Amino acid sequence: MRQLTLDNGLRVVLDARGDAPAVGVAVHYGTGFRGDPVGRSGFAHLFEHLMFQGSGRVTPGEHFSVVQGSGGTAGGSTHQDHTDFYQVAPTAALERLLFLEADRMAGLRLTEEGLRAQLRVIREEIRTQVTGRPYGGFPWTVLPGVLYTSYANGHNGYGDVEGLHDVTPEECAAFHDTHYAPSRAVLTVCGGFDETEAAELVRRHFGPLPPRPAAGPVSLAEPPPAGTRTGTREDGHAPLPALALGHRMPDPARRLPAYVAHMVLSALLTGTARGLLTRRLVATTGLAAAVRSACGFFGPLQARDPDTFHVVVTRRPEAAPEDVLAETDDVLRLLARQGPTPGALERTRAQIRVSLARGYDSLLQRTRHTGAFTLLHDRAELADDLPGLVAATGPDDVATAARSLLSTPRAVLGLRSTREAAPA
Repeated sequence: MRQLTLDNGLRVVLDARGDAPAVGVAVHYGTGFRGDPVGRSGFAHLFEHLMFQGSGRVTPGEHFSVVQGSGGTAGGSTHQDHTDFYQVAPTAALERLLFLEADRMAGLRLTEEGLRAQLRVIREEIRTQVTGRPYGGFPWTVLPGVLYTSYANGHNGYGDVEGLHDVTPEECAAFHDTHYAPSRAVLTVCGGFDETEAAELVRRHFGPLPPRPAAGPVSLAEPPPAGTRTGTREDGHAPLPALALGHRMPDPARRLPAYVAHMVLSALLTGTARGLLTRRLVATTGLAAAVRSACGFFGPLQARDPDTFHVVVTRRPEAAPEDVLAETDDVLRLLARQGPTPGALERTRAQIRVSLARGYDSLLQRTRHTGAFTLLHDRAELADDLPGLVAATGPDDVATAARSLLSTPRAVLGLRSTREAAPA
């Protein structure tokens, strides 16, 4: 793996993977929905859409047609602290992919008509993905607003389309100029290519881009909750009520092993049907129809601090939320006192390592995660380091993670099903 920084501030990661017949290219920009301007909830999400509406030498929609015509696929996504754009194609298409990404980093083709069209697309996306489906956006669009108090950490990142109705192309151009500057980005190239040739292509296409004054990172610092915070949400489509618990996690920049211990804890709790919390809530007590837990709303290590450990329980209508909380805490107390059994810990660590290996066999996932790890944590090699960090997690580390969840005030978000006046 080779890393370099261009004169304009663009960081580049070249991850050559032998004779692979394909190449992945991703650009991660250091702005996500936690960087939405106040009063512009959803602006980063809107901008993800606008990045496909044409640039200096590329017409609207042409980015997709060029990549697909080369035998590849392309996409983009908005996360808490970054927005990424990615494509995978045969290696012969590498220069075309770099040209496309450099062209839209240089500047966008912004029109009033294109802006209004994308606002309509996002409005429909929110309807189909959030407001018009069971458990839509639950809990990631709502739980942050209960656990955190700052606008950056707590607002709904999917966005408020009505609050964006008066956005202008000029405002979007200014946002691109400062937030999509080369110094705010990481370019990742992964797959089958020659490093020397790839470095020359990168310099050819991205080197001429001038440096631009860039926006600084948004401050995400806020004190942890002083006590339990609660909230409620109504859902007219959900067949059963639900409960989401949110806990702040250790800062991965300062306490990476502790963060990884929470990943192991999550897998022990709900990673399989034999998970300790799954068995307790579903099989033993019958309080829940399903339960899951995770580190981060978009996966482990996909955000800066503060990140969120969350548990989501789809509970039976007759089950009291207080009973679900009590049983959950009882399982955590057991782990905090005794830690996991050697057999359970070994199975869980193996399960995670196999999952990581399978995931990073995907050229797309490896490309995207390498770029995110570089941008967010300054650790391009983290995809290769994670299996070892998981293997090094011992029973005391898991017990400490469980104690941390028990000792730190949490957020409790209840979802009430209003479908046919279902009881909550």
